[in-house]
Amino acid sequence: MRLASRLLIPFALGVAAIATAAEPDFSGKWLLDTNRGENLGMMSALTQTVEITQSTQALVLQESSDFQGQKSSRELRYDLTGAAVRNPGAMGGDAETVARWADGQLVVTWTSEGAVAGTQVVRTETRSLSADGRSMTVAIVRNGGKPVVMVYGKSE
Repeated sequence: MRLASRLLIPFALGVAAIATAAEPDFSGKWLLDTNRGENLGMMSALTQTVEITQSTQALVLQESSDFQGQKSSRELRYDLTGAAVRNPGAMGGDAETVARWADGQLVVTWTSEGAVAGTQVVRTETRSLSADGRSMTVAIVRNGGKPVVMVYGKSE
């Protein structure tokens, strides 16, 4: 076998493995563990459950929250093909969300109107799974600030 052929076969197999590698599957029921989060501030008093369904085209989150006796729920939909989608913000108002995969993580950019007329707030949410699939981490950065890190444990 020629040298070029011997080098090309392992390279081709490696490219095929990367091309067919599946993105993480966030499906399931997740419970927020505020003890494992970072920079939560007042959100450390939040109780939250998130049920996620995922397909190749979309990720749908059903959030149920309780913050100091105030119960709320919302549904979020991320288009996994990269199309922009309107979603309800956590504090009211809508935001345009764009989801993309990057290095095995789901990165969602939220763009909404700022408190001052004519301004925008950009928030980047990076979602990842632990190696064993039992923990989901969501790091949220708003306008380049310090990340808020929320850690969820998978419930049975």
